[in-house]
Amino acid sequence: MSAPSREEIEQQVQEDLMRLDAYRNQLSQMIQQHQMLAASRADHLRAREALHGLEAARDDADVLLPLGGEAYIHGRPDRSGPVFLGIGAGYVAELDRPRAAERLAERTKQIETAARDLEAQILQVEERMTILRRRVESLDARSAGEPAQGDVGRH
Repeated sequence: MSAPSREEIEQQVQEDLMRLDAYRNQLSQMIQQHQMLAASRADHLRAREALHGLEAARDDADVLLPLGGEAYIHGRPDRSGPVFLGIGAGYVAELDRPRAAERLAERTKQIETAARDLEAQILQVEERMTILRRRVESLDARSAGEPAQGDVGRH
C-alpha cells in the first residue's frame, strides 16, 4: 500500500479543519446553553431563598417588590397568600407556599441534572476536538515531509 500523496494529505487536513470548525461552533452553542442553565439555576435559588426569607419576616416588614426593568415599590409580605409561579409561555399557576417551594426545588434539580448532562457532552466535544487537532498536526507534519509522531521506519 502506497503512502498518500501530498494532495490527498492536504485534502484530509482541509476536511479535518472543517470538522474542527463545526465542533468549535457546537461547543460555543453548548457553552451558551450552559450559561443559560446556570442563570436559570441561580434565579430559582434566589426565588426559593426569597420565599423562605418572607416566611421569616416580621408582619410589619417593609420589602421592595420588583416591577421589572430594575424598578421597585415598597410593600408588605402576605405570608398567607398564594405564590404565582411561571409555568411557561407567559402563564402562571397560583400555588400555596409549600407547594411553590417544592416546585422550585424540583425545577432546580432538573436544571442541575441538565447542566451535568451538558457538561458531559461538552467534555466529549472537547475530546473529539483534541483528537482532531492532533491528527491535523500529524497530517500537516507529514505533508511537510517531517516524520509524524508514531511513524516507524522513517529516518
